[in-house]
Amino acid sequence: MTLNCLIVDDEPLALDLLEEYIGRTPFLTLAGRSNSGAEALRILGGGGIDLLFLDIQMPHLSGIELSEMIGQRPRVIFTTAFEQYALEGFRVDALDYLLKPISYAEFLRSAGRALQWFEKDEAFRAGRKSAVSPSPRSIIVKADYKQLQIALDEILYIEGVGDYVKIHTVDGTRPVITQMSMKTAEERLPADRFVRVHRSYIVNMDRIRTIERGRIVFGKEYIPVSDSHKERFAELLKLRSLG
Repeated sequence: MTLNCLIVDDEPLALDLLEEYIGRTPFLTLAGRSNSGAEALRILGGGGIDLLFLDIQMPHLSGIELSEMIGQRPRVIFTTAFEQYALEGFRVDALDYLLKPISYAEFLRSAGRALQWFEKDEAFRAGRKSAVSPSPRSIIVKADYKQLQIALDEILYIEGVGDYVKIHTVDGTRPVITQMSMKTAEERLPADRFVRVHRSYIVNMDRIRTIERGRIVFGKEYIPVSDSHKERFAELLKLRSLG
């Protein structure tokens, strides 16, 4: 399930930060950004927004006033620099509120709560059922002058080697080598199942069984988790255990 998000804040740096956080979160898609409540109303009028990250203190039309105008759709997560506004936010039935400055860990926890709410909402699921394309079950790559179809369930991890990637599978045979960048591989794989943990490695979250001393263990192979990917990987592991 992917939630379409709109971020609304009169501070450009706050908009940039939330846009970055949404881009790092597999189940969120940025549908738009706005620096005013009036502009946000126009965007919301077009429909298609599930989740609103909304600043409370804005000139002319506050976040509280905007949320009262739109009702229960979309659902709202308030962002504010002042904790005293939290109770006022919950008065209009917000899903959550985030206190600035917002860390990615706090953002992801709040987004995870929103995802759980939408997963339990029958009307939302019914509306999305026919609109959402089924998740791909395989990828097709060129290797050894042939086109090979590889089931996603069979992939353990993908290793980047220069202009090529090695696709390591559960059967333990020789990895499939294909000319592809890690960026392309990352884009072709479902973001809710495959995560980049290192400059040279993408792992299948469904196949992780053991993590030892900060490394992912696949048989005799140890996959490092780099510092730049460690926070996101840890939060995604926690998110899978929610509920």
